[in-house]
Amino acid sequence: MKIGIVCYPTYGGSGVLATELGMALSLKGHEVHFVTSHQPVKLNFLNPNLFYHEVFMEDYPLFHYQPYELALSSKLVQVVEKYELEILHVHYAIPHAYAAYMAKQMLKQKGIDIPIVTTLHGTDITLVGSHPVYKAAVEFSINNSDMVTTVSESLRSDTLRLFTIYNRIEVIYNFIDFDKQKDWHDDDCLRETLADPDEKIIAHVSNFRPVKRVLDVIKTFYQIQKKIPSKLLMVGDGPDREKTEVLAKKLGIKEKIIFLGKSDEVRKILCFTDLFLLPSETESFGLAALEAMAARTPVISTNTGGLPEVNLQGKTGYLSEVGDIDDMAKNAIYILEDEKRLEDFKDRAYAFAQKFSIENILPKYEKLYELVVK
Repeated sequence: MKIGIVCYPTYGGSGVLATELGMALSLKGHEVHFVTSHQPVKLNFLNPNLFYHEVFMEDYPLFHYQPYELALSSKLVQVVEKYELEILHVHYAIPHAYAAYMAKQMLKQKGIDIPIVTTLHGTDITLVGSHPVYKAAVEFSINNSDMVTTVSESLRSDTLRLFTIYNRIEVIYNFIDFDKQKDWHDDDCLRETLADPDEKIIAHVSNFRPVKRVLDVIKTFYQIQKKIPSKLLMVGDGPDREKTEVLAKKLGIKEKIIFLGKSDEVRKILCFTDLFLLPSETESFGLAALEAMAARTPVISTNTGGLPEVNLQGKTGYLSEVGDIDDMAKNAIYILEDEKRLEDFKDRAYAFAQKFSIENILPKYEKLYELVVK
């Protein structure tokens, strides 16, 4: 099948998922064409079935802001015609589903009817889409897609609650490619480079935006380290990083925290980790939690959005209400204070993560494509 994929070419969860999905589809013999503003950061062109088409933005003095949707829809028309694509899979309602719909209408005038699958990832619905300025456009884009998917049951419910939807919505979870999960629990995983033998290692990975509540990470760790000798790895960067460093210094624990910044080696970092903290305000799915679990790391998270679908209470970790630092710290200490208990949580986290393996999820997308094309 010839598939066009539109996504944000960034480190964000939607861009990573779309890129990993496209590469996996190409390995199964599908011809996959990425149409984006820049080359996706994780795109690997070692497969001859992968293609990339850049959306160029021409400077024109009339426009204060360049109309990306117009450029994208025009580029999609060109790519669909030239390469005879059979389906477009767009990630994010705005602007991608909106632009894909315009491309579809232009192609219809040429006698081409290209079906559109739209995958909703979260912020396009809960933050951007629900804003009055964009709500009508998002609603229109969802209802005029040939098929719509969300990455969790929670996001599906939010979409139906926030919008008037006449279209069918399928839930297809995010996934992990376990073949790429190198087993770092060997001689390459040198814990002593980061912590003393008696210390536990706790990690957090995010873009340090306010919704991730990284200050709660520091406050939770502050309570943990009073009971359990430990180090905290903070992976990522963003607007709240400086605040976290200031708070860590104020609490007198800065020397116990390692700020690693943005990293392409999250899987390797997670091999050091005994526990993962994710105190987000909301998560449509919780891909960071799943990545931790795939590295045999139990999760302490908030009980919000799609996280309860990924992190099972009392089995793969624990869930707390947003902002309940005392409960998160208590649960973290409970897991870490007993070595046998910690190993049991690690084993269960890894076992449940298998549910989200790409081998289980990829066929669902393929079946959906076949259904829509027919």
